[in-house]
Amino acid sequence: MVFGALASVFGLLISLLIIAFFILGERKILGYSQARKGPNKVGVVGLLQSFADVLKLVVKTKFLGFQSRDIISMIGVFLLIGLVVLYCSIYSVFYGMFGEQFSLLWVLVFSGFASYSLLCVGWGSYSSYGILGAIRSAFGSISFEASFMGIIIYCGLCYGGYLISSTKDLGPLSFFLNPVIYGVLLVCVLCETNRTPFDYAESESELVSGFNVEYSGIFFTCLFACEYVVIFIFSWLSCIIMFGGGWVMSLILPLHLLGFMWARATLPRVRYDYFINFFWSVVLPVCVFSFFVPLVG
Repeated sequence: MVFGALASVFGLLISLLIIAFFILGERKILGYSQARKGPNKVGVVGLLQSFADVLKLVVKTKFLGFQSRDIISMIGVFLLIGLVVLYCSIYSVFYGMFGEQFSLLWVLVFSGFASYSLLCVGWGSYSSYGILGAIRSAFGSISFEASFMGIIIYCGLCYGGYLISSTKDLGPLSFFLNPVIYGVLLVCVLCETNRTPFDYAESESELVSGFNVEYSGIFFTCLFACEYVVIFIFSWLSCIIMFGGGWVMSLILPLHLLGFMWARATLPRVRYDYFINFFWSVVLPVCVFSFFVPLVG
């Protein structure tokens, strides 16, 4: 138990270090895509910009009142931090000597609690835009989590179990059996991480940053950092369950991270009713059909 907790914290620290440079890279790419340079003043070519932003946010303080919504907002932030630590425990299980037998199924359990944290954060923001974004994201999560569950079941059938480290031995088996499911997984990852074109929780052009609009200081830092840690974990997870890790992951993982940046810079937001119809009428039947592929193979 103690070893697992330490491994989770260590994985979280590594993820945060990677996220600091990922945020810088995203801001650079977004800047060049809009014909500007992006951060380039703090440190050499702006390499210390993310650390300066974190320091600026951490030293700020916000005095909370005594209303119940303040408590709910803090519960939402702490719940999101706890979920990120649990995601990092899956990361540590894959590279550790001991693994949970149903570690892939635990990913589904953790992702199911993400909607509750967003609802708490949105309700505690004292903003109609915040609660609107949180409700939109929570209802939309029901659609894509059903498809994501189908993908996990498909991978479990391919690898003969739900132990995440078993993907090391069989490699890209699930990808070769059904390449279409890989594209479905990428769409589900964009939804799970609330990124463009499915960023219904934030919707910066519509809701002025959505659920985190009224947060500042360390609370905003936690919400912002947790979002990017989840992006990294799910990019890594999609590599593991599709390609089995190894040298293939070292090639695919950077492409996944670049895909998040490219999507934010170029893709427009999908209309909400189109999003719901697409997942229930197209993606879910594809996932259900994929159950029979490993059995036939």
